[in-house]
Amino acid sequence: MTRYPRDLLGYGQTPPDPRWPGGARIAISLVLNYEEGGENSLLHGDAQSEAFLSDIAGATPWPGQRHWNMESIYDYGARAGFWRLHRLFTGLGIPVTVYGVATALARSPVQVKAMKDAGWEIASHGLKWVEHRDMPEEEERHQISEAIRLHTEVVGGPPRGWYTGRCSMNTVRLTAESGAFDWISDTYDDDLPYWLDVGDRHQLVIPYTLEANDMRFATAPGYITGEQFFQYLKDSFDVLYAEGQAGAARMMSVGLHCRLIGRPGKVAGLARFLDYARGHEGVWFPRRIDIARHWAATHPPVRRDRPSRMDRETFVARFGGIFEHSPWIADRAFDLELGPEHDSAIGLHNALARVFRSASADERLRVLRTHPDLAGKLAAARRLTEASTSEQASAGLDALTDAERTRFTDLNAAYVARHGFPFIIAVRDHDKPGILAAFERRLAQDTEAEFAEVCTQVERIAELRLKDQLP
Repeated sequence: MTRYPRDLLGYGQTPPDPRWPGGARIAISLVLNYEEGGENSLLHGDAQSEAFLSDIAGATPWPGQRHWNMESIYDYGARAGFWRLHRLFTGLGIPVTVYGVATALARSPVQVKAMKDAGWEIASHGLKWVEHRDMPEEEERHQISEAIRLHTEVVGGPPRGWYTGRCSMNTVRLTAESGAFDWISDTYDDDLPYWLDVGDRHQLVIPYTLEANDMRFATAPGYITGEQFFQYLKDSFDVLYAEGQAGAARMMSVGLHCRLIGRPGKVAGLARFLDYARGHEGVWFPRRIDIARHWAATHPPVRRDRPSRMDRETFVARFGGIFEHSPWIADRAFDLELGPEHDSAIGLHNALARVFRSASADERLRVLRTHPDLAGKLAAARRLTEASTSEQASAGLDALTDAERTRFTDLNAAYVARHGFPFIIAVRDHDKPGILAAFERRLAQDTEAEFAEVCTQVERIAELRLKDQLP
């Protein structure tokens, strides 16, 4: 594997300011998963009963049998839990996003009308509430299409958002490639939305959560009481809200299920949290489609060249001059395990520097000897590379007095005579007096130590050159 697909960098140290409407410091996305009637059941053509996310401790599938207790718990979510949550959210005037399993929605027309009347967003949660991990790619693609078709029939319009949940390695790519959605959420990798490059288009991803989520009432370790759920949500809110006050605003997702949080002893914790959050200024309760529309308008996607996706010829042509006259460094770096982390100046510099550091002493010496003298004959004859010309000019080395030029000429000659390679320094980090002082100090240094220092300077020059090209 020479191309690593996972993105371990994201926004890095400086995430963008979402600039939420009204100057909100935090956006809280409440998500209600509607799965009741779409779960594994012999009635639905499945080979076994459901065993996931219920109040039955240690539940396992019953192959070839209906599981009455499991079905009854799921029924509670549709019959009672949904309406309790509907009263809570409509009473507070808080809109939510529904992750609606298409077959579950089809079996709950009254609930669907209530969702629509409340102005809730109804996104797709797949065709059925089943595992997709072993599903063949073509079958999953077909089920995505069928989910959209059935959702459109039942709801009256196609879903603009998607979350599978029990997804496969192909789910994000397949939903993005479909071009059908303003947002998808089958990731848990960030606190903010981001754009994903998929072929020739950009897909907005709004990451979801499995921890600020009532599913922890049905998993171990998890929540036992509504108070525990409240405390976790409060702690999450407090940290994100404080970060929003200190700098860029934040986003918080809360995952809910009708059959879980819809129980009286659990919903009390959610109600307490909503009261707590509403007691703060600058809190926005958007649907996910509202977040998507705001993000697309405020932070539209920007297409840029990504080194990890270039072919070898393009990669070497683009970065072969980063280390002076040494395209072999870029050529070898192309064979490293590059990924999204290396699409930034810092990341690609690390890859190129690894090649330079692991090269033989003779190879590195040849790199040093390709560098021109400072304010030397090549500069006078205007035969420097474009990068070297710009760098030397940044320190005023293109406008020396006769005395200064003579001084540099004498120092260059003495330095090469002593060490066997030219004096190299990242001139953009210094001014003329600083360069001359370094020249004097390093001229007297032993060659072994100077070789190490000059290699460090070569790497620094490469870093600065990459920062001119990449974010």
